[in-house]
Amino acid sequence: MVDAAQRTKRGRAARKTVSRSSHGRWIPAGDRPDPVAVLVEQGADRVRELLPIRYGRMAQSPFAFLRGAAAVMAADLAAVPDTGLQVQLCGDAHLLNFGVYASPERELLFDVNDFDETFPGPFEWDVKRLAASVAVAARDNGETDRQARAAARAAAGAYRETMRRLSGLGELSVWYQRMDTSQVLPLLTGRQRHRVDRGLAHAQRRTSLQALDKLTEERDGQRRIISDPPLLEALSDVEYRAVGKVFSSYRATLPEELRELLDRFQLIDAARKVVGVGSVGTRCYIVLLLGRAHGEPLFLQLKEAQRSVLAAHVSAAPPAHQGHRVVAGQRLLQAASDIFLGWTTGPAGRHFYGRQLRDMKGSAEIGTMTPRDLADYAALCGRTLAQAHARSGDRIAIAGYLGGADTFDTAIADFAVHYADQTVTDLAELTAAIADGRVRAESD
Repeated sequence: MVDAAQRTKRGRAARKTVSRSSHGRWIPAGDRPDPVAVLVEQGADRVRELLPIRYGRMAQSPFAFLRGAAAVMAADLAAVPDTGLQVQLCGDAHLLNFGVYASPERELLFDVNDFDETFPGPFEWDVKRLAASVAVAARDNGETDRQARAAARAAAGAYRETMRRLSGLGELSVWYQRMDTSQVLPLLTGRQRHRVDRGLAHAQRRTSLQALDKLTEERDGQRRIISDPPLLEALSDVEYRAVGKVFSSYRATLPEELRELLDRFQLIDAARKVVGVGSVGTRCYIVLLLGRAHGEPLFLQLKEAQRSVLAAHVSAAPPAHQGHRVVAGQRLLQAASDIFLGWTTGPAGRHFYGRQLRDMKGSAEIGTMTPRDLADYAALCGRTLAQAHARSGDRIAIAGYLGGADTFDTAIADFAVHYADQTVTDLAELTAAIADGRVRAESD
């Protein structure tokens, strides 16, 4: 058994490989891949007719581009030395991949909420992506570089301070850490508090019952999912039967008690749905079920799980199933997870994972935040990310690496602003490719 002093020593030793201040540098590698080529290659196995929507969404702003360019940033992060201090990474820890959702006990929690790219890797990759997203969002909001740097520094500082606090707690205490709204609200005052209260109220309304009104209509006396091509499309008979088989095999990966619960619902309809920015083009279906006793609606999402963008850049063994990778990563990183998480293999051997479509999920309105609001929100995300990482990595070694000074915070903030510059350059490459016809983009 390695004691705490030895683990701290291991973390400090990592500074000799990668100093804390070195994180502040960002110089593109001479052989850096063309960002547009990376995106096109990533889309090779996606639904081709949906890719123009993806590029159109990414071209809207630097922040939108960053959201969709996880593969580009993964290659950039892998091109520089890393600490070797491994955790289960979110893999796409930008600001909008944090938010509120309902725990199984029906409490609203704040946590990381996207795991399509989750994979083991060096802890700082998630911190850098979070900080870069903060700087890019700040600039999109019209903030100065000084303000953007301060907000990114708040995220990194909160991560470091939280990891140091968690390094002094026992294993169960760390595992039970959670951020619920009763902890978040006391941190807010005035307009901040009003905005969050409004956001939480909206999240509480985002349930399957609300989705029933928004996403379905009565046709021939039956509830059916509306058609709004290409964002929401009805399935052919062949596709519907295929989704039914995917749903049946997904059910088999749930615990016994949840299979019993799911069997109390009847499958009514299914449709293909376009989701997110970076995910556009992956095969994603929503499934409508109604309770057999009283017609209670339940919407599930069956989403294709492709190879993580991190997989090509780390030495970890490839997962046997990409859907299981997503589900296992989510359960490891989140304080509490959706009871309906499961996975399955679909047509052509494609991997999928399942979850509830809406379960009081909500995210922040980044574009309306003041500089103070954004810095506070960035710090909240930094704390949350540290809690997630501490569940899988050696929190004592990471805390030893980070130390008590703000050296790491300052360096990450410098990197964030430099990478915000890179994001603007990469976005210009995409818009040029759209303009000259190399890439086709559509607005939605």
